[in-house]
Amino acid sequence: MTEKTLKLELFPLTEFLGMQNGNIKEVARAYPKSKIISRGDEIHLKGPEKDIDEITILFDNLTSHFEKFGNLSVDNVKNYIQGEKNDIEDIIYDKDVIVHGNKGLIVKAKTPNQKRLVEASEKHDIVFAIGPAGTGKTYTAVALAVKALKEKTIKKIIITRPAVEAGENLGFLPGDLKEKIDPYLRPIYDALEDMISSEKLKSFLEKNTIEIAPLAYMRGRTLDNAFILLDEAQNTTPMQIKMFLTRMGPSSKIIITGDRSQVDLPKNQKSGLEDAVKKLHAIKGIKFIELDGKDVVRHPLVIEILDAYEKAEQ
Repeated sequence: MTEKTLKLELFPLTEFLGMQNGNIKEVARAYPKSKIISRGDEIHLKGPEKDIDEITILFDNLTSHFEKFGNLSVDNVKNYIQGEKNDIEDIIYDKDVIVHGNKGLIVKAKTPNQKRLVEASEKHDIVFAIGPAGTGKTYTAVALAVKALKEKTIKKIIITRPAVEAGENLGFLPGDLKEKIDPYLRPIYDALEDMISSEKLKSFLEKNTIEIAPLAYMRGRTLDNAFILLDEAQNTTPMQIKMFLTRMGPSSKIIITGDRSQVDLPKNQKSGLEDAVKKLHAIKGIKFIELDGKDVVRHPLVIEILDAYEKAEQ
């Protein structure tokens, strides 16, 4: 008889094990000569060596499935036991899906320009996504970063933004620069929480596998083997965006998002986003994607609000 313990770290166990441990019970039914016991975040196995080897491989497949799709059903378990993994992926596969998030959430490109952003990221190492609020540019960029991390094509995600107040004064807020700017990064945290389980996200943040920091923290670094997102780039200065772009190391990807209509810089200060568009547009390895009101995926009234403001400005 062989004994083995499998560690299920950073998984939402109730979802992985299934309702009333239904997923584990399905595995146990397939291997009646072996004992499979779940305790905390560990699975204890005891049985014939051949069974234990097969169960270990099966659990590798099940954890990979959960990591990729964010859920695991009894039918999925049955298919893996029967060796029909390809059938599962054929059913779930959708070319517009970027990543499978928590509780079965499917994150996909919903508009033509969002799809262009996804395609551009696949083919270019630096992509600018420029458009008004609500067009999904930041959410799509975060999804692409999470996808790269899950597929292990990069080792870490770095998300940053300039510390420019939207009509507020950061100096009066408590804490250091990172603590002051964290509330402004809330949409980034919300997007990550949609796509990564809370246990795993906490671990990633603690280990700096996912790093969220003000743009000032990027100075002097070389960002290698990473997916780097610069958000709110319209509030960078030309020198800041140049500093950021020249931090890029080998095997890295960068997405820069910005909204020309929401520049919070002093009136005499030129936006680094506009400066970069003018100076870098001819470089073949850099792609610029423009999103517009047709890409807004918020409440239908948001589209009308944006149109009204655009007409007023014109």
